[in-house]
Amino acid sequence: QVQLVESGGGLVQPGGSLRLSCAASGRLFSIDAMGWYRQAPGKQRELVARSVQGGSTNTADSVKGRFTISRDYAKNTVYLQMNSLKPGDAGVYYCNAEVRATPSAQRIAYWGQGTQVTVSS
Repeated sequence: QVQLVESGGGLVQPGGSLRLSCAASGRLFSIDAMGWYRQAPGKQRELVARSVQGGSTNTADSVKGRFTISRDYAKNTVYLQMNSLKPGDAGVYYCNAEVRATPSAQRIAYWGQGTQVTVSS
């Protein structure tokens, strides 16, 4: 089993910044990708940013230029630096990791418990 522990959410004023962290632990041979998704009330969960093993990333158009995803491979941790936050960025942010337990194992996706981000004055 794999556990994802998120931190860094909270309340911030419009224009402010937050940094989310997500650390993976457990039975890990490799983490093929780590990323962040968010879900606002009444809306579907959507991709915010994703980092693939090897360094490539993809970021939602709505947050490009404001949010940056990064990984610490040694710590099995992914970060999301969020700047110039807007009320529309509010929601529950979920960490996702695509993991292989052994070299030949099937890739399995795991989710964190979610962390609340509120953007309000």
